[in-house]
Amino acid sequence: MTAPVADPRLKGRAVKRIALDEQQIRRRVRELGREISAAYPEGELLVLGLLKGSFIFLADLVREIERPLHVDFLVASSYGDAMVSSGNVRLVYDPETTLEGKHILLVEDIVDSGRTLQKLVTLLGERKPKSLEICALLDKKIATELHHPVKFIGFDAPHEFLVGYGLDHAEDFRHVPYVASLQ
Repeated sequence: MTAPVADPRLKGRAVKRIALDEQQIRRRVRELGREISAAYPEGELLVLGLLKGSFIFLADLVREIERPLHVDFLVASSYGDAMVSSGNVRLVYDPETTLEGKHILLVEDIVDSGRTLQKLVTLLGERKPKSLEICALLDKKIATELHHPVKFIGFDAPHEFLVGYGLDHAEDFRHVPYVASLQ
Protein backbone atom coordinates (compact mmCIF):
# COMPACT_ATOMS: atom_id res chain seq x y z
CA MET A 1 0.00 0.00 0.00
CA THR A 2 1.23 3.48 -0.82
CA ALA A 3 1.54 6.27 1.72
CA PRO A 4 -1.64 8.29 2.34
CA VAL A 5 -2.08 11.38 0.15
CA ALA A 6 -2.10 14.75 1.90
CA ASP A 7 -3.93 17.49 -0.02
CA PRO A 8 -5.33 20.70 1.52
CA ARG A 9 -8.56 20.20 -0.48
CA LEU A 10 -9.24 17.06 1.56
CA LYS A 11 -10.12 18.96 4.76
CA GLY A 12 -7.25 17.39 6.70
CA ARG A 13 -8.29 13.84 5.76
CA ALA A 14 -5.83 11.71 3.90
CA VAL A 15 -6.76 9.26 1.19
CA LYS A 16 -5.24 5.82 0.75
CA ARG A 17 -4.12 6.40 -2.82
CA ILE A 18 -4.84 8.22 -6.03
CA ALA A 19 -6.70 5.74 -8.24
CA LEU A 20 -6.78 8.00 -11.33
CA ASP A 21 -4.69 11.12 -11.75
CA GLU A 22 -5.68 14.26 -13.64
CA GLN A 23 -3.78 13.33 -16.81
CA GLN A 24 -5.34 9.85 -17.01
CA ILE A 25 -8.80 11.33 -16.62
CA ARG A 26 -8.20 14.10 -19.16
CA ARG A 27 -6.86 11.64 -21.75
CA ARG A 28 -9.76 9.20 -21.34
CA VAL A 29 -12.43 11.93 -21.41
CA ARG A 30 -10.97 13.15 -24.71
CA GLU A 31 -11.16 9.59 -26.11
CA LEU A 32 -14.76 9.21 -24.90
CA GLY A 33 -15.67 12.48 -26.63
CA ARG A 34 -14.35 11.09 -29.91
CA GLU A 35 -16.19 7.77 -29.41
CA ILE A 36 -19.47 9.55 -28.67
CA SER A 37 -19.06 11.94 -31.61
CA ALA A 38 -18.60 8.95 -33.95
CA ALA A 39 -21.54 7.04 -32.42
CA TYR A 40 -24.00 9.92 -33.04
CA PRO A 41 -23.29 11.32 -36.52
CA GLU A 42 -26.80 12.79 -36.87
CA GLY A 43 -30.03 13.45 -35.00
CA GLU A 44 -30.72 15.41 -31.85
CA LEU A 45 -28.38 14.45 -29.01
CA LEU A 46 -29.36 15.24 -25.42
CA VAL A 47 -26.61 14.65 -22.88
CA LEU A 48 -28.42 14.08 -19.62
CA GLY A 49 -26.23 14.33 -16.52
CA LEU A 50 -27.09 12.57 -13.30
CA LEU A 51 -26.38 15.12 -10.59
CA LYS A 52 -24.55 15.79 -8.52
CA GLY A 53 -21.72 13.33 -9.15
CA SER A 54 -21.53 13.66 -12.93
CA PHE A 55 -21.26 17.43 -13.20
CA ILE A 56 -17.47 17.75 -13.52
CA PHE A 57 -17.19 14.72 -15.82
CA LEU A 58 -20.14 15.95 -17.92
CA ALA A 59 -18.68 19.47 -18.27
CA ASP A 60 -15.36 18.09 -19.50
CA LEU A 61 -17.04 15.46 -21.68
CA VAL A 62 -19.40 17.75 -23.61
CA ARG A 63 -16.48 20.02 -24.51
CA GLU A 64 -14.86 16.99 -26.19
CA ILE A 65 -17.96 15.94 -28.19
CA GLU A 66 -17.60 17.43 -31.65
CA ARG A 67 -21.22 17.73 -32.76
CA PRO A 68 -24.28 19.76 -31.79
CA LEU A 69 -25.92 18.70 -28.53
CA HIS A 70 -28.12 19.85 -25.69
CA VAL A 71 -27.51 19.33 -21.98
CA ASP A 72 -29.97 18.77 -19.15
CA PHE A 73 -29.85 17.08 -15.76
CA LEU A 74 -31.56 14.58 -13.49
CA VAL A 75 -31.18 14.44 -9.72
CA ALA A 76 -31.63 11.11 -7.99
CA SER A 77 -30.58 10.20 -4.48
CA SER A 78 -29.65 6.80 -3.04
CA TYR A 79 -26.67 7.40 -0.72
CA GLY A 80 -27.34 10.27 1.71
CA ASP A 81 -24.39 10.40 4.13
CA ALA A 82 -23.60 6.68 3.91
CA MET A 83 -20.71 5.02 2.09
CA VAL A 84 -23.04 2.38 0.57
CA SER A 85 -26.26 2.83 -1.39
CA SER A 86 -29.44 2.61 0.64
CA GLY A 87 -31.27 0.97 -2.27
CA ASN A 88 -34.02 3.59 -1.96
CA VAL A 89 -33.82 5.72 -5.12
CA ARG A 90 -35.56 9.10 -5.04
CA LEU A 91 -35.94 11.27 -8.16
CA VAL A 92 -35.43 14.80 -6.88
CA TYR A 93 -35.33 16.67 -10.22
CA ASP A 94 -36.79 15.47 -13.51
CA PRO A 95 -35.76 17.20 -16.77
CA GLU A 96 -38.41 19.30 -18.43
CA THR A 97 -36.84 18.77 -21.86
CA THR A 98 -38.86 16.67 -24.30
CA LEU A 99 -37.08 13.34 -24.79
CA GLU A 100 -39.23 11.83 -27.53
CA GLY A 101 -37.33 11.18 -30.76
CA LYS A 102 -33.95 12.29 -29.37
CA HIS A 103 -30.76 10.35 -28.79
CA ILE A 104 -30.34 10.37 -25.01
CA LEU A 105 -26.91 9.88 -23.45
CA LEU A 106 -27.28 9.43 -19.70
CA VAL A 107 -24.02 10.44 -18.00
CA GLU A 108 -23.17 8.96 -14.60
CA ASP A 109 -20.11 9.29 -12.38
CA ILE A 110 -19.91 5.68 -11.18
CA VAL A 111 -21.89 2.50 -11.79
CA ASP A 112 -22.14 0.55 -8.57
CA SER A 113 -25.21 -1.59 -7.81
CA GLY A 114 -27.09 -0.30 -10.88
CA ARG A 115 -30.31 0.37 -8.94
CA THR A 116 -30.41 4.09 -9.67
CA LEU A 117 -29.53 3.68 -13.34
CA GLN A 118 -32.06 0.91 -13.87
CA LYS A 119 -34.83 3.06 -12.44
CA LEU A 120 -33.77 5.98 -14.64
CA VAL A 121 -33.42 3.88 -17.80
CA THR A 122 -36.96 2.55 -17.27
CA LEU A 123 -38.34 6.05 -16.63
CA LEU A 124 -36.55 7.62 -19.60
CA GLY A 125 -37.42 4.73 -21.93
CA GLU A 126 -41.12 5.39 -21.34
CA ARG A 127 -40.63 8.83 -22.90
CA LYS A 128 -39.87 7.30 -26.31
CA PRO A 129 -36.36 8.51 -27.09
CA LYS A 130 -34.84 7.52 -30.44
CA SER A 131 -32.04 5.83 -28.48
CA LEU A 132 -30.92 5.66 -24.86
CA GLU A 133 -27.35 4.89 -23.84
CA ILE A 134 -25.27 5.22 -20.68
CA CYS A 135 -21.84 6.82 -20.32
CA ALA A 136 -20.06 6.36 -17.00
CA LEU A 137 -16.72 7.66 -15.84
CA LEU A 138 -16.28 4.60 -13.63
CA ASP A 139 -17.79 1.12 -13.62
CA LYS A 140 -17.26 -1.25 -10.69
CA LYS A 141 -18.55 -4.16 -12.81
CA ILE A 142 -20.89 -5.29 -10.02
CA ALA A 143 -24.19 -3.85 -11.31
CA THR A 144 -26.38 -6.90 -10.90
CA GLU A 145 -29.54 -4.79 -11.00
CA LEU A 146 -28.77 -2.91 -14.22
CA HIS A 147 -30.23 -4.67 -17.26
CA HIS A 148 -29.11 -2.03 -19.80
CA PRO A 149 -25.44 -2.20 -20.85
CA VAL A 150 -23.17 0.76 -20.20
CA LYS A 151 -22.05 1.71 -23.71
CA PHE A 152 -19.30 4.21 -22.89
CA ILE A 153 -17.02 3.52 -19.91
CA GLY A 154 -14.14 5.69 -18.83
CA PHE A 155 -12.44 3.27 -16.46
CA ASP A 156 -13.08 0.05 -14.59
CA ALA A 157 -13.24 1.09 -10.94
CA PRO A 158 -11.53 -0.64 -8.06
CA HIS A 159 -13.81 -2.02 -5.34
CA GLU A 160 -13.06 0.84 -2.98
CA PHE A 161 -14.96 3.93 -1.88
CA LEU A 162 -13.83 6.60 -4.34
CA VAL A 163 -13.96 10.39 -4.10
CA GLY A 164 -12.92 13.30 -6.28
CA TYR A 165 -13.71 14.51 -9.81
CA GLY A 166 -17.37 14.84 -8.84
CA LEU A 167 -17.61 11.82 -6.54
CA ASP A 168 -18.27 12.67 -2.92
CA HIS A 169 -18.66 11.44 0.61
CA ALA A 170 -21.37 13.42 2.41
CA GLU A 171 -20.89 16.25 -0.15
CA ASP A 172 -17.13 16.55 0.49
CA PHE A 173 -14.30 15.96 -2.02
CA ARG A 174 -16.24 16.60 -5.28
CA HIS A 175 -13.83 19.40 -6.28
CA VAL A 176 -10.67 17.30 -6.04
CA PRO A 177 -9.31 17.00 -9.63
CA TYR A 178 -8.39 13.31 -9.38
CA VAL A 179 -10.12 10.13 -8.19
CA ALA A 180 -8.85 8.81 -4.87
CA SER A 181 -9.64 5.94 -2.54
CA LEU A 182 -11.00 7.23 0.76
CA GLN A 183 -9.56 5.81 3.99
